[in-house]
Amino acid sequence: MLGRMNILCRKSFLHLCRQLAVAGKDRGIHSSCRRSTVMPAWVIDKYGGNDVLRLNQNVLIPIIHYPNEVIIKVHAASVNPIDVNMRNGYGANSLNMSRDPLHVKMSGSEFPLILGRDVSGTVMECGLNVKYFKPGDQVWAAVPPWKQGSFAEFVVASANEVSLKPKSLSHAEAASLPYVALTAWTALVNSCGLSKEKCPGKRVLIIGSSGGVGTAAIQLLKSWGAHVTAVCSGNAFTVMKDLGADDIIDYTVASLQDQLKTKDPFDAILDNVGGTSEELALQYLKPWSGATFVTLVTPFLYNNDRLGIADGMMRTGVTLVSKVMKHYCKGIHYRWGFFAPSGPFLDEIGELVDAGKIRPVIEDVLQFSDVRKAFQKLEAGHARGKTVIQVVDPKK
Repeated sequence: MLGRMNILCRKSFLHLCRQLAVAGKDRGIHSSCRRSTVMPAWVIDKYGGNDVLRLNQNVLIPIIHYPNEVIIKVHAASVNPIDVNMRNGYGANSLNMSRDPLHVKMSGSEFPLILGRDVSGTVMECGLNVKYFKPGDQVWAAVPPWKQGSFAEFVVASANEVSLKPKSLSHAEAASLPYVALTAWTALVNSCGLSKEKCPGKRVLIIGSSGGVGTAAIQLLKSWGAHVTAVCSGNAFTVMKDLGADDIIDYTVASLQDQLKTKDPFDAILDNVGGTSEELALQYLKPWSGATFVTLVTPFLYNNDRLGIADGMMRTGVTLVSKVMKHYCKGIHYRWGFFAPSGPFLDEIGELVDAGKIRPVIEDVLQFSDVRKAFQKLEAGHARGKTVIQVVDPKK
């Protein structure tokens, strides 16, 4: 039955593509699926360095498997650190468990694997239960890492992961935001307990503020009325000021601890760096006031890769409980932050974008053929914004 449904979905998809191709000039929709049932996509067939990335011109166009899914024609995508980590094999045990929780597939069944989490594009087909989108809608989304990604001509996403693209942004601009904005949002809202109502007057320190998540977090916090102190290197000062940071600390000129001693205590710290950063929590947060330290650098995936799922989760649980208790005894809440896909959150972020309170920070826009170059740029470090992959020529 499922196989028959898949065949029907593919036939209806191709029929829809032919209809859209006819109306393309009037509706601004372009599709190459009239040619065949395959598409170009950047894939990996094993984990490793940049040499494992290859452009495959004959990847099967994805189909709808569940009634709440949509097929999106990708106009633009962007590269995130998680893409580099996944290419290297980081988190493979956990992600494969999400892909195949019953372990019915053979080892290596995730290949060929398409990377890429961010997508901005056009809805091409909707599942039977999709109520809020229709073919032709311009959308953006962050595709979860356990699904096939967006470095391809088409991608499938659940409707609850998708949102209408902000009207004020081009596809290239929109593709730079979803993953980092959602990561910042879930860390600040779900882990820190911050919100538009709670932020006015709060003092927040962001460690590693010049990266994608950091720049998104600064803008979210400022739109909610918080006082933001950004920690970065000196060559990112201009970007930090442009984004609205109230105070900027250059960690390269003097000890971060020494510089923080001159500042008033904080209500929250968002750590994008890891290492010894969490030692700052006990020194520079306001104790017994609900102050929270949230780090996005956790041992969860590393433990599962090294020890296996069962032992890894046990080790991770012990580590988290010990850290939570250690900080709680000093009057500070300790939390881990994780990315979570969410169309409703993207709706709210999109409203802030169209209101001019959040803007994309883009360092470079590359063509689809330059995906390897985009990975190299990210691995080189010290980027001052996202690298975007233009999958569809915006002039067409």
